[in-house]
Amino acid sequence: MIQFSYYPGCSLSGTAREFGLSTERVCRELGVELLEIPDWNCCGASSAHCTSKLLALALPARNLALAKPAGRPIAVPCAACYNRMRRAANAVQRDPELRGEIERLMGVDLKDPVPVRHLLEVFVSEIGVEKIKERVKAPLSGLKAAAYYGCLLVRPKEETGFDDVENPQTLDEIISACGAEPVRWFFKVECCGGGLAVPRPDIVSRLCQRIVQHARDAGAECIVTSCPLCQFNLDTRQGELGMPIIYFTQLIGLALGLSPRELSLHTHVTDTSAVRRRAPAEAPPA
Repeated sequence: MIQFSYYPGCSLSGTAREFGLSTERVCRELGVELLEIPDWNCCGASSAHCTSKLLALALPARNLALAKPAGRPIAVPCAACYNRMRRAANAVQRDPELRGEIERLMGVDLKDPVPVRHLLEVFVSEIGVEKIKERVKAPLSGLKAAAYYGCLLVRPKEETGFDDVENPQTLDEIISACGAEPVRWFFKVECCGGGLAVPRPDIVSRLCQRIVQHARDAGAECIVTSCPLCQFNLDTRQGELGMPIIYFTQLIGLALGLSPRELSLHTHVTDTSAVRRRAPAEAPPA
């Protein structure tokens, strides 16, 4: 059993409930114990870093301090949370003066913070793609999937750096391990519009429809992502294109033999039946 301090972030119990459920379920299957950080707070994405640089670093830094006594690396499923946590961890190590200011502000100890890992990195580097492949019970043969990293997971390189910033491959490797086929396409790190979903839905719709159309043109039957905001935008702003937008944990769960209902694949906005039908038969959702 591999243990990690777990930072679920705000969205995994709300708009990204499917991500939270599938993350916990798949981690149990793969022998990863997620121990939730006590009294964690919002990382500040996306509003804090638009208003105050200090607040944008102090909020995730407090979570780093809360995780420090346990001494375990932090596993973060959400790409935006991961980006903010990594930026804070790097900032307090690079700048002692800034670290002191945040420590005084938050009343915490930030010296030598524990490592921050994205859940995708945990699966690829800590568990290993080959081990995941060995655990596959229901290979998703014939399913063509577009790996969509978004703009926050691997950028900027000096802050994240666990994959290539222009042509990342870790999510593609996971798709292959599940028995599916990652399509070759050129929009895997394009921005979906992020936090503009409320103030400028017209821009977000245009960006999302462009991304989904290019995935379809590449032959994809679904898009696989790790970012709750990307998933929400693509799921709700793609118009009539009808492309399932699923989390990589849901994909892994299906390959491990878990049911679509366990992974909450029936609660997405855009119909996911093109993906669900690859799983063993089960009773239809209520």
